[in-house]
Amino acid sequence: MIKFFLMVNKQGQTRLSKYYEHVDINKHTLLETEVVKRCLSLSNEQCSFIEYKDFKLIHRQYAALFIVVGVDDTETEMAIYEFIHNSFVGGFRNQYPKI
Repeated sequence: MIKFFLMVNKQGQTRLSKYYEHVDINKHTLLETEVVKRCLSLSNEQCSFIEYKDFKLIHRQYAALFIVVGVDDTETEMAIYEFIHNSFVGGFRNQYPKI
């Protein structure tokens, strides 16, 4: 099950966040800070799947935008990885073809 969805720029600023379970606002900030630091510190050659606390992080980078999805152990990493590309990036390309 998807726990949260984040879109973050290269400076680490959260551009979009959606949580699918109730989390305190203070914990949102702490969680986003830790997750963003981990994902931004990885190089392009490193794996896009990270074990973090009680869930997995799956992330993809598109230009200056990072898309990060936090899931529980029941999800398949590759399915979420393709979900990111097909749903969000494909949708953006259809909506904004000149970008």
